[in-house]
Amino acid sequence: MVSGPFCTQMLSDFGADVIKIESLFGDMSRSTSGPFHAGLSGFFSQFNRNKRSIALDLKSEASREIVVRLAAESDIVVENFRPDVMDRLGIGYSELSRINPRLIYVSISGFGPDGPYAPLPAYDHVVQGLSGMMPAQGAGGEPQMFRTVVADKAAGMTAVAATLGALLARQRDENAAVSGQRIDVPMLDAYAAFILPELMGPVSFPDSDAAMPSFDLFRVYPTRDGHIVGMVVQDEQYLGLCEVLGRDDLREDPRFTRTAERFQHIDALSEILLEEFKQRPTAELVAGLREAGAPFAPVNDFEGFMTDEQVVHSGVVQIVEDPRARVRVLRPPARLSRTPLLEPGRPPLLGEHTDAILALAGHSGDEIDSLRAQGVVA
Repeated sequence: MVSGPFCTQMLSDFGADVIKIESLFGDMSRSTSGPFHAGLSGFFSQFNRNKRSIALDLKSEASREIVVRLAAESDIVVENFRPDVMDRLGIGYSELSRINPRLIYVSISGFGPDGPYAPLPAYDHVVQGLSGMMPAQGAGGEPQMFRTVVADKAAGMTAVAATLGALLARQRDENAAVSGQRIDVPMLDAYAAFILPELMGPVSFPDSDAAMPSFDLFRVYPTRDGHIVGMVVQDEQYLGLCEVLGRDDLREDPRFTRTAERFQHIDALSEILLEEFKQRPTAELVAGLREAGAPFAPVNDFEGFMTDEQVVHSGVVQIVEDPRARVRVLRPPARLSRTPLLEPGRPPLLGEHTDAILALAGHSGDEIDSLRAQGVVA
């Protein structure tokens, strides 16, 4: 529902013609998470812009033939099933690579193609639980998960990077006609690589008994009318903070005058900041800290994010203008000077492009009518 669609949406931003193959009932996210409008769901719309949709009964032999014909002309196939599903459908890597040796075949699954967990289903919550991050996120209290599908998205981003790397390798290969390959992206591996590098710091050297000092830099500070976040790393930033608070006494406090000492005494410094910040309104405090060079920001709610002056300036949130449905989406984040990314386009309705895609695969109008009459396509 997320990893594969997120990966292919990012590839579509770079200009890929993405054909989304769905069941006759559609991607689950079309129906499981609203709001619903004009044949679309809000959740589906955020992961499927700029794609074309074809609806197939993948268990039928006729649909298998359609997929094979499409794969024969494609650069990339991305699938997001458990490891054995595509093979059982007769459209796994061994079959498709035999037909198209240049094919880059990307398989995103919970735990990869082998190992004790390989056959198990996995959703984002499961991977978050296994990763070791939830106790750290709980900050000494009950384990906490991120209330967003961060593991799914980490797997999707990893798949994009691996896919682009494979495309570049194929381009550089002297024998490009047979230079495709299989890419496996386990969600657990991708999430661990994304979320755990800081936690790995204390165990970086297995042959050393040196202990790493423990300090928590992630603080949220209440203000008179809200909350702010931030930290001071450089000494100049700390001096600016002292100036804004009118605390000349802190400028010479040996616990805080240098970065290393501030980190070691972060609890004591945070207690002082808690008392100071809660006496001041958010906007005034943030403006003063920013002017002094100390990196702090307000804690926005979602509406606050969408109306934030930097977000508005950069067009981070955009409206896709379409006669069928206007859709609010996040713009592709990367900015390329010579080859700009595509402007966001409306996500597809279920089977909206079935006829055009079948024609692309070489089916005649009569063949398309016959497939639809048999219930093979929609």
